[in-house]
Amino acid sequence: MKSILLAGIACLTLSACATTMADDRRADAAMDAAQVAERTAPAPTWKSFVDGTIEDWFETDPAFAIYEGAHKYDGRLPDWSDAGLKARAAFLHSVIDDAGKFTALSDADRFERDYLVQVAKGQLFWLEDADQPHTNPAYYINGGLDPNVYVSRDYADKPTRMKAMIAFFKAVAAQAPNIRANLPAAMPASFIKLGTDGFGGFADYYRGDARAAFADVADPALQAEFKAASEAAAIAMKGVADQVAKATPTQDFALGAGKFARMVLATEGADTTLDTLEAAGKADIARNQQALKLACAKYTPGKTIQQCFDRMRADKPKDGPVAEARREIPQLADFVRSHDVATIPGTKMAMVEESPPYNRANSAYIDPPGPLENGGSSIYYISPPDPTWSKQMQMDYIPGKADLLFTTVHEVMPGHYLQFLHSNAAPSIVGKLFVGYAFAEGWAHYAEEMMLEAGLGDGDPGVQVGQISNALLRNCRYLSAIGLHARGMTQAQSKTMFMEQCYQDAGTAEQQAARGTYDPAYLNYTLGKLMIRKLRTDWTATRGGRSAWKAFHDEFLSHGGPAIPLLRQTMMNEPAPHAVF
Repeated sequence: MKSILLAGIACLTLSACATTMADDRRADAAMDAAQVAERTAPAPTWKSFVDGTIEDWFETDPAFAIYEGAHKYDGRLPDWSDAGLKARAAFLHSVIDDAGKFTALSDADRFERDYLVQVAKGQLFWLEDADQPHTNPAYYINGGLDPNVYVSRDYADKPTRMKAMIAFFKAVAAQAPNIRANLPAAMPASFIKLGTDGFGGFADYYRGDARAAFADVADPALQAEFKAASEAAAIAMKGVADQVAKATPTQDFALGAGKFARMVLATEGADTTLDTLEAAGKADIARNQQALKLACAKYTPGKTIQQCFDRMRADKPKDGPVAEARREIPQLADFVRSHDVATIPGTKMAMVEESPPYNRANSAYIDPPGPLENGGSSIYYISPPDPTWSKQMQMDYIPGKADLLFTTVHEVMPGHYLQFLHSNAAPSIVGKLFVGYAFAEGWAHYAEEMMLEAGLGDGDPGVQVGQISNALLRNCRYLSAIGLHARGMTQAQSKTMFMEQCYQDAGTAEQQAARGTYDPAYLNYTLGKLMIRKLRTDWTATRGGRSAWKAFHDEFLSHGGPAIPLLRQTMMNEPAPHAVF
């Protein structure tokens, strides 16, 4: 009776019991079918993996997506909360792990896989090993808070871009508390200045030039919403700036020797010792210092090196560097074409403007359109001197004409502008989107000396002094990065090195020494140049030497912007990637 009673309690009617058992059988069958389908489903192709990875990359870093021209992400910022940062790290780890499972690939796909993995490793270094979100204001200042993409890129009509900026301003206000929570109460003094200037500059820009850029939109309701959102974002950024300004100043900026070596390997694929790295930098600065002596002996016979530099710098552009740069660009393009330096896709040239106040840490930079945008213009920005400096420091900061010429070579032709024309046309989406620091800056810096070697200036020693002044600046960045982060160098010692060994004025030396504390990878200008020079020598050795430069440059630029050791492996058909100086 007991068993019958329990059965009755468990199943009140035979029909209900039968229905339950049938449901269980159907559920089991569905589960078995799902398992079979999973076992028999075709493995994802490499292309589908890449496409899915890029979509996920954009989701976790929408600011990057917007900059690259994926405007469906307009108005969004990364999630800088603790959970958001952990999710970002987990995603990057998954990219490395999952990409490594693809082994039966063509040569092109294998290169793309290794390229993508290297990018993920580099970004993980900054996120986890260097822990920049919790130590360095530059992580946020360079991470999406700049709204210039909405202001200067004419990818849509102004009302559409205004609506995107309204969403952006709201995202700024929402993320500001995360930035404040992440940044520490004590920071290196140079970080405090960077953060105060950077976040404060954004606040001024949001309520100033950003509003002025859209003042001609005749929509009162939209203007009111834009003003309210921009004001809230400005207040939020001012709050971040004020908090950073109150941080306790330290001098604890150094990564340390081990972490610095890991940075070079993770971000640029350069597996080398610090001693080898430092020796290469010292050799290059000695080479440039010797070249400077010979050029100055012709340019200013009987004068000191400093007097030689003073003469070059005293020859200022009469109507300012912006107007001078506008004259230089078409002349340089003509030179590149007539001297078989490289292929210039299309006929459009970069525009030149003064840098906005919030972004003047660099003396000059270029903002190219993203590879996913149709059309658009690159803007070459030139920074005026800091108005808080003395009159003499401000005058010193304005470059001489020969100096400016090679800055324009670097930023525009055949430097960054030409390089991005090629990378935007790369066959791989990975190549289009991810252009590495050493690749981009190494190419642009390499272009300066290469153009002089190709005949720019017709042997004028003053022009050569201008080129060498730029080369020495990058030499000191290279040695300063190693010194500051791996050899115990102080910021004051770095400034002295810039002035005494690289003949930079006090204002530039102060700025560059500070930059080295929060941008340890600024050695990449010279690091990239040295690797490119060696690759050119080796590649052209069997292809005609100087007559093969154009072919070399076009081939080098055609891959996007990968880690140079990886590109060397491909171009030289070597068994493994390695850094060669």
